[in-house]
Amino acid sequence: MMDAQRDPVTDAAIDAKFDQCGWALAATYASLPDAFWVRAEPTQFPAPKLVGWNANLANELGLSTHAINDDALAHFATGQRLPRGATPIAQAYAGHQYGHGTMLGDGRAILVGEQRTPTGKLIDIQYKGAGETHFSRRGDGRAALGPMLREYIVGEAMHALGIPSTRALAVATTGEMISRDGLKRGAVLVRTAASHLRVGTFEYAAALGEVPLLESLTSYAIQRHDPDLQGTPDSVVCFLRRIVARHARLVAQWQSVGFVHGVLNTDNVAISGETLDYGPCAFIDSYDPDTVFSSIDRHGRYRYSQQPSVTQWNLARLAESLLPLLEKDSARAIDLANAALAEFPAEYERAWLARFRAKLGLAVEHDDDAQLVRDLFAWMHAARADFTLTFRTLAEQLNAGEVPDCAPFTHDDAFAAWATRWRARISLEVDPWAVPRRMRAENPSVIARNHRVEEAIAAAEERDDLAPFERLLEAVRNPFLPDSHHAALREPPPIGGCAYRTFCGT
Repeated sequence: MMDAQRDPVTDAAIDAKFDQCGWALAATYASLPDAFWVRAEPTQFPAPKLVGWNANLANELGLSTHAINDDALAHFATGQRLPRGATPIAQAYAGHQYGHGTMLGDGRAILVGEQRTPTGKLIDIQYKGAGETHFSRRGDGRAALGPMLREYIVGEAMHALGIPSTRALAVATTGEMISRDGLKRGAVLVRTAASHLRVGTFEYAAALGEVPLLESLTSYAIQRHDPDLQGTPDSVVCFLRRIVARHARLVAQWQSVGFVHGVLNTDNVAISGETLDYGPCAFIDSYDPDTVFSSIDRHGRYRYSQQPSVTQWNLARLAESLLPLLEKDSARAIDLANAALAEFPAEYERAWLARFRAKLGLAVEHDDDAQLVRDLFAWMHAARADFTLTFRTLAEQLNAGEVPDCAPFTHDDAFAAWATRWRARISLEVDPWAVPRRMRAENPSVIARNHRVEEAIAAAEERDDLAPFERLLEAVRNPFLPDSHHAALREPPPIGGCAYRTFCGT
């Protein structure tokens, strides 16, 4: 093994620097009853090699790693060297996958603890792809490089767009080849999250049938995410309502950038309201409300237009799990759960309309704004217009009341009629001249285009060339720059290309 070949003097010095770089790990999840977790240890890998290190995120976590070399970081990123205070565990949870309930758990993920940031937040540090755990079933617990790079890129893209998201601290290859539709290079992702508590975690607790376990989990979750509710009357009801509101806002944000999650199972719905798991996700190019990318979503359960309703369905599973804690009287508990769930549609509609008002440069609310947005979508669908470039072009070319002079806008009577209504609506703004500036700040020029993500992954996997990955990462971290920046990366795929399909990576 590589560790056996290292100079012990050098190794000890690196260990000392590594321990002193700012780690402040807690093990709060491991303080829960052991029904919720099982001890796990990262696999020993033959030749770890650092692929990507997120220095900005490291700084946010309070880590100073400038004195640590890539070799040491690679050993950390693959779990060969754990931070001081680490308590590696695999979390237990359940999940409704494509509508069918099943008992699950971290089959290829290991939580090592929660980092206390300089601002006092607790942030999970988790290895994804670090080897088998108690919950691996027939899996190998490994991950391939491509899906880990995808998660790194898309997580950073979502964060830059202001959308709550898990993020990658590091990616490293392991020196192994693993079987994934042929042999692929093995890799580990170090993922950070406000927590990895999921709807499925509560489904699991409810399935155990022991109310004290459900109480301990819920108390922990409230302390972690909504500490102001501790000790208050109806704290569990209020907690449920907040989760409903968080996810209504989150999905509205997804919809506003054309993001399709692809695998909205309940085990991928984070209590924190963060976007969790970037397996078969993708961004819409030509707009179609029924867009599906995942190769296994054959019936379109998780298509773009279905994301709000399926999220509400997932939240209903959470509400069911919490029934014993909402009220002793079961009928009253059901009423409280239904009332909380009933808040989702209005909360989502408010958030959705606020996002699209902003994208159209509108700061003042008017009653017909929702219809104006929906009519634009109807035109986009009919014209097969690119989702991202439609809004960005409106922002860039709005000038003296002229219709944008480029395809697919030019000589389109339907768009011209819509644009006339939009210009009239802009005239009602307090400061119409500020509209283009507001729009450029709300509509990205660059997103993680699917074909560009695939190009970056292919270059890394097939040629060990990280330059395309690094260029794309830089671009998506700065999505609102003028169109002249990263011009090639903003363009949609060639017309007539093959339908894009994604795969979960397992």
